[in-house]
Amino acid sequence: MNVSTRKFRFGGRESVVTFGRIEDAVGEESASGLVVCDANTQRFAGSFELAKVVLEAGEEHKNWKSIERILDTAVKLKLGRDSRIIGIGGGVVCDMAAFAASVFMRGCRVTLAPTTLLAMVDASIGGKTGIDFAGYKNLVGSFYPAERVHISVQTLLTLPERDYRSGLAEVIKHALLGAEDLLELLEKEQKRFIEREAGAVESSISRSLDIKGAFVERDFTEDGIRAHLNFGHTFAHALEAATGFGGFSHGEAVAWGMTRALAAGVVTGITDKAYAERVRQLLERYGYFTGALPKGVTVQSVMAAMTQDKKKRRGDLRFVLQRNCGDTLITALDEAVVREVLTTDQVSKIR
Repeated sequence: MNVSTRKFRFGGRESVVTFGRIEDAVGEESASGLVVCDANTQRFAGSFELAKVVLEAGEEHKNWKSIERILDTAVKLKLGRDSRIIGIGGGVVCDMAAFAASVFMRGCRVTLAPTTLLAMVDASIGGKTGIDFAGYKNLVGSFYPAERVHISVQTLLTLPERDYRSGLAEVIKHALLGAEDLLELLEKEQKRFIEREAGAVESSISRSLDIKGAFVERDFTEDGIRAHLNFGHTFAHALEAATGFGGFSHGEAVAWGMTRALAAGVVTGITDKAYAERVRQLLERYGYFTGALPKGVTVQSVMAAMTQDKKKRRGDLRFVLQRNCGDTLITALDEAVVREVLTTDQVSKIR
């Protein structure tokens, strides 16, 4: 694989993304540093001659206790602001490593080496860090872009199928936000993506980085257009919270959330119905759940989770909707509309 590099500028800070070997995540300048990984990714960090914090794996460990372990170790190692915290893992590890770096001595250097597709196209790029708090996803966090991001597509070959598909949902989301070419590729070349063909996967990652990077460079702290990247996430985060962060992976929840957002758009006359149905069919072909609320999940529990969503403004909960591919807007929705789309199976059945 040819090593390629791209540079972004997020909030006045340069973020350099490199495709290559995961071993390159630790450079010569990282003599003073700390590797953060979890039980699933410590095998990738085994050869690095730096101190390591091995966290327990899973969303349930994305909390203050894990952050304290990282910070306690940094203090014991006498690290400074010029030291580097290196996160090697999926979205949970990347979010926590970057958050710890953002608060240690008010900000030390950070490198991320994402090992899942979801982390490669989402969590490691753009500077959002955070932990879950009080039962709500990413309620506590900061904006702190990684100085360096190292992407090794080879790590995806051993990724469990469910984790891989979780990342594909975010790739599909990026396509919907403004890449008709990527959307058509996902529709026509499904077999290549399902089989993780290196060329198809790397090109989709590169395209996703271009799309997300453009949004973040224009609006680093999400005061405006960056919020479009949250398409499907208001419904998704509520579903994750309502199921105790265990019933659905993040990508599975986002795929479902996009169908609910499209359904809301159809109900309100915002979204082209044929486009909404096109997206639903694509998501179904990739194996995502696209119906109404899953069995055992109540409307009340999802609505309650939505009250803590970070996209609220002046007390109103805002939803990211679409008119068509690349034509995105943010609007408030009546509670009656939200309840309707939570209880209607398919977009095609929406009035």
